[in-house]
Amino acid sequence: MDPLVLIFLTSGLFLGWALGANDASNVFGTAVGTRMITWRTAAIICAVFVILGALISGAGTSQTLGKLGAISALPGAFMTALSAAIAVYAMTKSGLPVSTSQAIVGAIIGWNLFSSNPTDPATLSKILLTWILCPVLAAGIAIVLFKSFQFASKRIKVHMILSDALTRLSLIFAGALGAYALGANNIANVVGVFIPANPFPVFMIGSFEISSTQQLFLLGGLAIALGIFTFSKHVMMTVGDGLGRLSPTSALIAVLSHSIVLLLFSSQNLESWLIEHGLPSLPLVPVSSSQAVVGAIVGITLLQGINAVRWSVLRKIVLGWVLTPIAAATISFIGLFFLQNVFNLAVV
Repeated sequence: MDPLVLIFLTSGLFLGWALGANDASNVFGTAVGTRMITWRTAAIICAVFVILGALISGAGTSQTLGKLGAISALPGAFMTALSAAIAVYAMTKSGLPVSTSQAIVGAIIGWNLFSSNPTDPATLSKILLTWILCPVLAAGIAIVLFKSFQFASKRIKVHMILSDALTRLSLIFAGALGAYALGANNIANVVGVFIPANPFPVFMIGSFEISSTQQLFLLGGLAIALGIFTFSKHVMMTVGDGLGRLSPTSALIAVLSHSIVLLLFSSQNLESWLIEHGLPSLPLVPVSSSQAVVGAIVGITLLQGINAVRWSVLRKIVLGWVLTPIAAATISFIGLFFLQNVFNLAVV
């Protein structure tokens, strides 16, 4: 294999590391923030299941990013992923749960602008719609789940000790499901831009074939896991107790709502079933797990009253969502210029 391939892939791995450092908070931040699960336990479970989600269910959302911008040159893919990673890292350093999905979309648009490649308006509008739909849908699901839990708890009496144990187990299960959903939905953000370049030959283990795409998904999943172990604690605490006061039950519902939303936007089987029955389907898009969990937390907190939401924290988070794609697009455009004109690399 050409050593340059591995060098170019480092930006995607850096982006995966940044995603793990930032988005693990969306899976286990509420559980860690309420002291129901230790950070170390959360990190181990999250790392294992995010890799499984990437390998088993990561193909669906990768196709959408390819329609937004098919980057066939490895140097171009390198700079696109690096730009998104720098934008995410800068926001993570500030303790903000930003959107990796928005970062990679912004970086791809920067590549489109530089290469004079038209951005498909249908695909872009579909992605932009999910940026609004994702947190709203998560908030709605969280409110329904919370009300349902309240209704059930009034009719089913459980001893306090047993209730605490069940809540901890449920948080672990919900976190594992959330990590799987994160890997399935967001692996496209990490390695999706490299898929058209097809950097790896097919790898055979006996009669078992591992495609170039599957190898990319594995590397991306491992990079996300590394980010979880090395740099996720700070952002976990911001999500866990920064937006509003959550009980362990509220934390569980927030993670479940987040996981449901990510799976809805990732499942090829669900999309096929809905289409077969003449029902409207959700697009297979790498949505923002940060937006999903923040929307769920805001939905639950609003049930306590509008003043229960820490609006100053929410404004700061939303500002990060707005700045992230703009910053990624700008860095991408400037970086591509330098690669092409200073280092004489073909980015298109």
